[in-house]
Amino acid sequence: MKSCILFLVFLFVASCNTLTYNDLTPQILVSENNRFLETENGDPFFWLGDTGWLLPSKLTREEADIYLEDRRKKGFNVIQISVLHDLRNAVNVYGDTAVRDCRVDRPIVTKGSSFQDPQQYDYWDHIDYLADAADRKGIYLAIVMVWGSNVRSGMVTSRQAESYGEWIADRYKGRKNIIWVNGGDIRGDDSASVWRAMGNAVKRISPDNLMTFHPFGRTQSSTWFHNEAWLDFNMFQSGHRRYDQDTAGLAYGEDNWRYAASDYSLVPVKPVIDGEPSYEGIPQGLHDVSQPYWTDSDIRHYAYWSVFAGCFGFTYGNNAVMQFYKPGDKKPAYGAREFRDRSNINL
Repeated sequence: MKSCILFLVFLFVASCNTLTYNDLTPQILVSENNRFLETENGDPFFWLGDTGWLLPSKLTREEADIYLEDRRKKGFNVIQISVLHDLRNAVNVYGDTAVRDCRVDRPIVTKGSSFQDPQQYDYWDHIDYLADAADRKGIYLAIVMVWGSNVRSGMVTSRQAESYGEWIADRYKGRKNIIWVNGGDIRGDDSASVWRAMGNAVKRISPDNLMTFHPFGRTQSSTWFHNEAWLDFNMFQSGHRRYDQDTAGLAYGEDNWRYAASDYSLVPVKPVIDGEPSYEGIPQGLHDVSQPYWTDSDIRHYAYWSVFAGCFGFTYGNNAVMQFYKPGDKKPAYGAREFRDRSNINL
């Protein structure tokens, strides 16, 4: 009996030792009916995302571990991050710069990757660490490759976008927990040639990793890129305005389900998600801090509306969390302040 128990213990330990990161984050695919996502094992995949745009630049390894563990415990399985948020200041918490001369096609990569040697551990080694840390916790990273404002300002050409797309796709193509996000809070008709060049380049090198486009508020990726081969699923940004603040032509107001219904009816059929609804703790209308702040109950009804309208998941956002606001930060964006994190969402 004793030997039998020891044998079972041995088998359990052996099975634990053979568990790999990719066992926790199997490849995500578009389902057979093209409406939803599923794993390579055929299991349904419900995207419950958190918005952590400035994770690569604001958090140390230890802080990132704490954040990712918190999100894992609360049921999140996708974190949306921005890898190159500001090319003029693409520096992480360790003082490492991402690119040379503010050019996406000139990433700064040093020989070696030892964290113990500051000369080896560079900006991209830190991104590698974040990807590994997320993988260990069964979390996928939805990576915005370069934030849209950089492209809007003319800092990225189509040729540079193609070169950078090939480079970053080659670096991360073997990781199953990576989801590519083109764009970054920008209209698709703003520098469309840049987005197409990057999307095609990334998909050519990393065909197995899904890709979408993160559009400007009150717009949807399908408006410009629905028929692009690199766009595996649509994303819309229902945004941060009240009904009476909505001046967009569609005038959907807070009815984010209307975007979902619109995309759901398109041909060819593609999955769709609200990648940026109103964030908890952000001013209504986004910029005027004298306005009321969106609450957790507001965000919850966006989740219900979009999912019931056909979305394959939902992305939560918190003003302080998305920018990793810390007491002492001199210029927090959008009136960020001390907050209560109510993101333990029970849908």
